[in-house]
Amino acid sequence: MARKPELPSLAGQLWLEDVRLQELLRVLNVGGEARVAGGAVRNALLGEPVADVDIATSHAPQDVARMCGAAGFGVHPTGIDHGTVTITVEKHAFEVTTLRRDVETDGRHAVVKFTDDWAADAARRDFTINAMYCDSDGKIHNFTDGYADVLKRRVRFVGRPSARIREDYLRILRFFRFHARYGKAAPDAEGLKACARLKSGLTQLSAERVRQEMLKLLEARGAVPTLKVMAQSGILGKIIPHTDEWRVVERLPVDGVLRLSVLAKTPSELKERFRLSNDAGKRIEELLAAPTLSPKLSGCEQKRLLYVLGKETWRDAVALAQARSRSSLDDIKWKELRGLASTFERPIFPVTGHDLSAHGIKPGPGMGRILRDLEDWWLASDFKPGKEELLQRIET
Repeated sequence: MARKPELPSLAGQLWLEDVRLQELLRVLNVGGEARVAGGAVRNALLGEPVADVDIATSHAPQDVARMCGAAGFGVHPTGIDHGTVTITVEKHAFEVTTLRRDVETDGRHAVVKFTDDWAADAARRDFTINAMYCDSDGKIHNFTDGYADVLKRRVRFVGRPSARIREDYLRILRFFRFHARYGKAAPDAEGLKACARLKSGLTQLSAERVRQEMLKLLEARGAVPTLKVMAQSGILGKIIPHTDEWRVVERLPVDGVLRLSVLAKTPSELKERFRLSNDAGKRIEELLAAPTLSPKLSGCEQKRLLYVLGKETWRDAVALAQARSRSSLDDIKWKELRGLASTFERPIFPVTGHDLSAHGIKPGPGMGRILRDLEDWWLASDFKPGKEELLQRIET
């Protein structure tokens, strides 16, 4: 039988030594216990940046609120029914969640019961690398052999994969998202098999939850190889009708919305399918309407198109055109084309509706057409004609 790897200590890590975190742990370690849980421990062991620090505790949520309030911390019962209280210490927020075990699940939501059993709390978590804890001294508590999976950079379900997935079908997407972010080599075979077998459960999920996971997956370092596995197993097709433009997706900037617009077979449907924000929907719409850009365009053509498209759409359109080209991503001409958005000062069209009114043209559709015609000529003339020359054009 293989010997389990010896657990390291996280003592001395700057994030763990943070005075605010240590003070909160000190308060919650009275009459019970509190430990850092999940992502912070995982990232620290993987050598990844630690951003959010979440805390698990044996105290009931009402006791957490009472103890922290008495200590002078800010108390915000953000999810108290599910055991979570947000505590602010010197304006820094920590989510503190009471240990839980699942009583009932339906594939989307869980009914939980609070407990003081750390192993039971670990057993209800999704993946072994997310089921580790460390105390205020940096000692790691490893109930599901998560550290062995950290060393292998392997994303593995806690317990039976099918049971974890049936508790919440979003875990299928989380399995691939975490693999794309942290995994090495092929996905865990047992987990992949369970995900493929239970993929029909994805249809139960809300568009918002699917969107959140997909955008994070698309921005992960291993996005494309992971998406290929999802496509081959029929899982990606359950989420979105997709293209096989893997090379293009991989060559695009690390931008979830931009990559999604190429992955989707019908990008015009993305806003509704994933309940994208108005800004994201407009961004995709404008990209679809943009012409194919190239460094071969003349300087005047580049400036005219940048004026019409705007800086964001210009950058997106350049990135997409380059990704679809045979050019190297380090090609200096493409870099200059993309960089034009940073140096170009958009000129102001010198004629307004007020100017046309002064020339006896009544407001309405006719005035709008004249303004558009004048602006088109101004653009074709490399922005050079001034107001007087443009107004004279009306009279000829």
